[in-house]
Amino acid sequence: MSRPSRADITTPEGHAAALAACPTPDILVNNARGPPPGDFRTFTHEMWIKALEGNMLMPIELMKATIDGMIERGFGRIVNITSSSVKAPIDVLGLSNGARSGLTGFVAGVARKVAATSVTINNILPGTFDTDRIAVTMQAQAKAQNIPLDEIRERRAQSLPAGRFGNPEEFGKACAFLCSVHAGYITGQNLLIDGGAYPGTY
Repeated sequence: MSRPSRADITTPEGHAAALAACPTPDILVNNARGPPPGDFRTFTHEMWIKALEGNMLMPIELMKATIDGMIERGFGRIVNITSSSVKAPIDVLGLSNGARSGLTGFVAGVARKVAATSVTINNILPGTFDTDRIAVTMQAQAKAQNIPLDEIRERRAQSLPAGRFGNPEEFGKACAFLCSVHAGYITGQNLLIDGGAYPGTY
């Protein structure tokens, strides 16, 4: 039986705490805060290693620790929360673009290797959602441009085809669907949830 646990999942101690709380999960949702933005010329080796550890290697380690149990039990759902930048890279998010794209390539191979075992692995690529992280970003923009926060929010929302930010509840429901028995024939996919912001056909 699982129990709540709070830890930094990007650290070995966080891994151990999560697996101690739920050693044999049927559902694994990987999510970690993205690395900082910036000009790639300023990214140090240490920054790259930290980005890779948090947004590529950590999810892989947790998959490695749990997938065999899922296969043995005949059911498993793994969902990695990545970013819309995997589909359309954002120039100031080079660390995130690189690390998350690496995870995406890894999942593409492994998901197909275990597809016949009733274990699925998919990625969700969120766009702009109304979360604390986006609020902090917009507050910084408002301060830097000396513009009211409400105006920044309105501009950002209206720049999206949906005319609004996504809300966490609808994101959660999309994730829950991928984790359900109803999504057993969906694997190795990247579900883009961005209110239509990505302009491409494919």
